Amino acid sequence: MRYLFENCALDTDRRELRRRAELVAIPPQVFDLLNYLVRNRERVVSKDDLMDAIWKGRVVSETALTTRLNAARRAIGDTGEEQRLIKTLPRKGFRFVATVRESEGPAAAASADNPENLPQPALSFPDKPSIAVLPFTNLSSDPEQEYFADGIVEDIITALSRFKSLFVIARNSSFTYKGKVAHHQQVGRELGVRYVLEGSVRNAKGRVRITGQLIDAASGMHLWADKLDGTLEDIFLLQDRVTEQVVTAILPKVRTAEVARAQQQRPDSLHAYDCVLQAQALRVSRRLEDNEKALAQLERAIALQPGYALAHALLAACYTDRYMVGHDSGVESLRAKAMRHIQKAIELDGDDAEILVHAAITIGIFDDSERGTALAERAVNLNVNSAQGWFVLGAGAMYLGEHARALECEARALRLNPAGPLRVQIMSIIAMTHFLLGQHNEAHLWAERAYQENPNFTIAIRALVLSSVATGDLPRARAAFERFAGDLPKQLELTKRMMKRPEDFEKFSRAMRTASSSG
Repeated sequence: MRYLFENCALDTDRRELRRRAELVAIPPQVFDLLNYLVRNRERVVSKDDLMDAIWKGRVVSETALTTRLNAARRAIGDTGEEQRLIKTLPRKGFRFVATVRESEGPAAAASADNPENLPQPALSFPDKPSIAVLPFTNLSSDPEQEYFADGIVEDIITALSRFKSLFVIARNSSFTYKGKVAHHQQVGRELGVRYVLEGSVRNAKGRVRITGQLIDAASGMHLWADKLDGTLEDIFLLQDRVTEQVVTAILPKVRTAEVARAQQQRPDSLHAYDCVLQAQALRVSRRLEDNEKALAQLERAIALQPGYALAHALLAACYTDRYMVGHDSGVESLRAKAMRHIQKAIELDGDDAEILVHAAITIGIFDDSERGTALAERAVNLNVNSAQGWFVLGAGAMYLGEHARALECEARALRLNPAGPLRVQIMSIIAMTHFLLGQHNEAHLWAERAYQENPNFTIAIRALVLSSVATGDLPRARAAFERFAGDLPKQLELTKRMMKRPEDFEKFSRAMRTASSSG
């Protein structure tokens, strides 16, 4: 049998490994280890599995296993840092994740004898969105502006790399295309990415125009394009502004494209990552039936990949959603499930900003709002471009009574996320903060905006109830409260635990009770 992947051919009959035209010298145990991983690529292989298969149950040190594993990676052009082909799953084991074709018979043997005749398959895609940021073209007459264009690209790469949910090609690889004409499909194939970001910089008489476009490398479809104008009076400020705007614009486009791709897959071909994508899309509606579908997808993801930290974090988020919107009255059961999964997610990957944001919400609601706020602060320190992190930090500050800070954080979140479902939640927190500050007209303005964009979001309804009572519009407050369809005592109990200032809770509870009793 011959296993073909990337530019390699693993021949189990001849016990040979070839990379392109070269025969790779590989020790017998390293060959056996690689062969075992490739043959069992559909599952996670534990250390015990490898010990039994390679050493036939003999007791050997973990150092010996690590040494053989590193040798296998080197032989096929992988590294322990990249883990592009052989992935380590902490506390679980290892998995061969490259796309593999199996071949046998005389024709395949002829091709294997001359690897130059082997088809060179594209690099396999990572199990998350992958993107390469190509060097921006300098359209200015001044070659000195080259450094400015390169600096923008480096900043964008750095900013995108802070999102652990993205696989971002390093600068050294993407800059190999500098000054070259390369088709998007070629870049995607050679770098193993689904998406390519390219752009240009033009500087004329101190005015700068920067254009960017995000492209699906496989189809060539343009997912996003825009132009940004500025001056060189403060070159570093302009660079920061461009980076922030580009990152903010393309992340939702990548997420939308990934969800659409996952939804086109056959149900029996979904991988753990695709299940998580489906669950994330289902969570948006907050409907009970979608919540249950999301839970099912996440349970499947964990069955496929038990060490998937984000799947555990999203399971906690779904249980928290059920509690917040009144889908389930069993608060202790929901709390136990949510806390179990969020603790598991933190244990698996406690340095991921996205996971810390989910932890901040779950722990802030079910356990300790101060600890939740501290986790949100850690998240934005890890990734300053996380709109959800700033939103949760702002909400936490509001509950702690730090109203000025809450408004600052929500303004930052809104700038990073000017569209989409999160925008409704941001505006609702802004409205509630203005309500607590006694700024009732501002509160009503923001609450109306949030409610008009999505009248089904519980947080938007709650903000409208508070602001309508504050501005004396009791019929509107009552109508909104009836849409709430929540358990008022439970909501007051939850809010009392989260709001640290008694005077804030008094304002909140008085307004909610007024709305519930007016008619």
